[in-house]
Amino acid sequence: MTATSRPGREGESARHRVGARLASPDRDERAVEWTDKLWTAVRAADEYSAVDVIHNCLEAGLTAETVLLDVIGAVQHKVGAEWAANRMSVADEHAATAINDRVIAALPMPRPATPRGTLTVACVDKEWHALPARLLAETLRLRGWQVSYLGAQVPTAHLVSQIHRSGATAVCLSAALPTRLPLAHAAITAVQAVGTPVMVGGLAFGTDGRRAHRLGADAWAPEARTAADRLAAGPLTGPRPPHQAVDDLPHLADQEYTMVTRSARSLVRETLHRLEQRFPTMRDYDDEQRERTAEDLAHIVDFLAAALYVDDADIFTGFLAWTADVLTARGVPARSLLPGLDLLTEQLHDFPRARGLLGTARAELAAHC
Repeated sequence: MTATSRPGREGESARHRVGARLASPDRDERAVEWTDKLWTAVRAADEYSAVDVIHNCLEAGLTAETVLLDVIGAVQHKVGAEWAANRMSVADEHAATAINDRVIAALPMPRPATPRGTLTVACVDKEWHALPARLLAETLRLRGWQVSYLGAQVPTAHLVSQIHRSGATAVCLSAALPTRLPLAHAAITAVQAVGTPVMVGGLAFGTDGRRAHRLGADAWAPEARTAADRLAAGPLTGPRPPHQAVDDLPHLADQEYTMVTRSARSLVRETLHRLEQRFPTMRDYDDEQRERTAEDLAHIVDFLAAALYVDDADIFTGFLAWTADVLTARGVPARSLLPGLDLLTEQLHDFPRARGLLGTARAELAAHC
């Protein structure tokens, strides 16, 4: 494991993954030129020009929904991709995201005479990537819904209280990082317990709805337009009564997820210690390099735990493949990940599912190194 120059926070390291589906697959081709113009303004950190671009889009005949999803969403995707490719700094990425958030506010939002209904849109607890959820909330408003948008990191208890106050007929939950799936599961269950159906979306849930189904969500959508279309088609099927619910996660009986989660800190600490023993050059790392290496290991353990929770190897192998690309873009060889995986495998000798995930990920990573 080699210290990297990438940001340590898990949210930063996953930023370009978050943007991957902000742009709709049904994108209006007229939006391409305006996307380029907005990108120029965003890259220059010129908020005034960015707002001008949005107004000009509307004057050119693009609908507010097209601007929202096919221009702003597309630019945010590019922001993430440029960061991952090491062509934007963290500060530049933050500035760009802030400008995109600002230009969303510049879009006109007509008040519907008779709202279709009341919805709540929120990010699950600990999920601070709020822009995808906001894009959905604004899309739903444009389509005539009364929307309570709660933003990032909404504790489940507060979410349930808000539903009681607002009388929402459905809740749309967003999660970008798979490490949030256990918290998403808790939120889904709690909201359904008060009789409100839940639609979920975001990259944490994958590309086919399989994870959403496994966690018991009432509906899943890959992006904002699809979600809005599904809600417009009719009410979501109500949640199953608790006594009729099926245990969708029987694999958790083996306690591997619980044990790995509880021992995460000690796993990271021991792995770092063993790395220093086996690779003496690490002893010369400065404090920042040690901190970055420890953060990399912590992310690996967190994604391993998430894969164990959902019993989905793609969560872990996908994260490592993406991490390898990020490291390569920063001049760090992807093979630097392999020793850490080996040392985690040694420590998890009594955990067959965890060892299987580590083995699969190691084989796939080694094949591409």
